[in-house]
Amino acid sequence: MSIVDLFHALVWCHIATGAVGLASFWVPVGSRKGARLHRRIGRLFAWLMIATGSFATGMGLCTLIAPIETHDHVMDPALMDPAILRGLFGHMMIYLAILTVSLAWHSLEVVRWKRDHPGGRNALAVGLQFVVIAAAINCFVQGLIINQPLMLGIPVIGVASGITNLVFLFRNHPGPADYLMEHIKAGVGAGISVYTAFLAFGMVRLFPDHAFNPAVWSIPTVVGVALILWHWRKTMTAASARNAGAGPRVAH
Repeated sequence: MSIVDLFHALVWCHIATGAVGLASFWVPVGSRKGARLHRRIGRLFAWLMIATGSFATGMGLCTLIAPIETHDHVMDPALMDPAILRGLFGHMMIYLAILTVSLAWHSLEVVRWKRDHPGGRNALAVGLQFVVIAAAINCFVQGLIINQPLMLGIPVIGVASGITNLVFLFRNHPGPADYLMEHIKAGVGAGISVYTAFLAFGMVRLFPDHAFNPAVWSIPTVVGVALILWHWRKTMTAASARNAGAGPRVAH
């Protein structure tokens, strides 16, 4: 199998898992937290994001090896520079893919280790955060080399994600609400990452003139952050109500 054949195979796998994942994202977001539907579809979404990110990583590596051959569909002549293709469809795609995998895995791990928080500090969980930060820094450096502004701004999300995930992993005795808020942040964050990648890289085929418009790329982030803040507010309100109801009883 040639590198181009491998690339196209990965693209179709990426589209298949990504499309189902993007659709399933809204079920756990809109369903009651902790309900059977939320748990089942949320777990499905996370694993689909891990698969989608893994396929995208392979696509990015293929692009680094053969940028022109794997992207002969790009219509904009300005993008057909091998350095530009390697930067946008190689280094940046790999970074976004790793970010997606990291957030999806973190969302699963937060739930898994809720009753044994130190167990969540395993090598894979911690190592993924350092890989994300390294990929984000590499994306930034490559963006400087090819003078691509988009690659200079988007790595901030990865660095922030890696650092905040590490801070949570090494916290002592997080409360129940902390676990839920971290789970929400990671799950919705994975959705933001994959929606950003699908929207932007899909635009190359449909609307190449707007493919790398920062305003277009910002849409999933704005919507996703709003969802996170809304669910955080509901979580904190519910936690406050529970704490008030669990206050000291007065003997009659």
